Amino acid sequence: MALLSIPSPGDPFLINSGPIHARWYGLLLALGVLLAGWIARREFRRRSMDPELAYTIAVWAVPFGLVGARLYHVLTDWDSFSNNYSQIPAIWNGGLSIFGAVLGGMLGCWIGCRRVNLPFWRVADCIAPGLVLAQALGRWGNYFNQELYGKPSNLPWAVKIDPAHRTPPYTDSSTFQPMFLYESILDVLVFFVLIWFTRRYWRRVPYGTVFALYVTLYNFYRVPLETLKIDTADIFFGQRVNVWVSGVLFVAGLISFIVLFRRRSDAPAPTTPAVAAAVASGHTPTPRPEAAIAARQRTQRRKKT
Repeated sequence: MALLSIPSPGDPFLINSGPIHARWYGLLLALGVLLAGWIARREFRRRSMDPELAYTIAVWAVPFGLVGARLYHVLTDWDSFSNNYSQIPAIWNGGLSIFGAVLGGMLGCWIGCRRVNLPFWRVADCIAPGLVLAQALGRWGNYFNQELYGKPSNLPWAVKIDPAHRTPPYTDSSTFQPMFLYESILDVLVFFVLIWFTRRYWRRVPYGTVFALYVTLYNFYRVPLETLKIDTADIFFGQRVNVWVSGVLFVAGLISFIVLFRRRSDAPAPTTPAVAAAVASGHTPTPRPEAAIAARQRTQRRKKT
């Protein structure tokens, strides 16, 4: 046992009294969704799109992402559910995959973009920074559930796991690699990289470039982190399925990013004289998103009819 370690959270419940059973896991997921939505609205506004349309798209993206996250986890760990179907919808116990969340969320986002008449990849670029920051927050839900930890470790920052949550054959060990902490820190770093890249290049690169950078960076460190995990998972050619999935996504993201970034323009898109004058005075206003507002008004009229 490590002399220094991250203490076990003990109780996964935020409130566990009477009919109310609220888990930290669910709270952190909800906060992550709100945080991602807030950042997406800011990106919408900066790109002269109606920020309220971010919520219209989220109505489709969030539930599709949740369903995709759970289905992916169940399919890649089928042995844990094949004899207990009642546990398949029990997302409050943990077991959501970011790969499934992104795939399902992208499908929902595509549907939402079709309804509000916005380019899908333009919206994906707005969502990417908030998405990875939400992942950083959501990983702490794994800590409170005492799940997805790594191999036994005596490092000062190892996390202590209670006996009831230890994975065979490591039941005699008490401290393990804190995978939630590693990924959370790296996710925050990727968030700042995406924000820096967006601020510098968003007017010069094609739609989808920011999202491709997110896919590349995230899967770059997900591969080695995945090899440290000891939770049950399907094995394919000697490796966990997610190792291969991360590797494929890293290569696809890297190729996409290189191709898109090489198509960048040498100068940012021109601004109106009013905006140029404001920039010269030291203030950069947010232009009124006329086209996006008109699209939202058309959508509202269709709903009324």
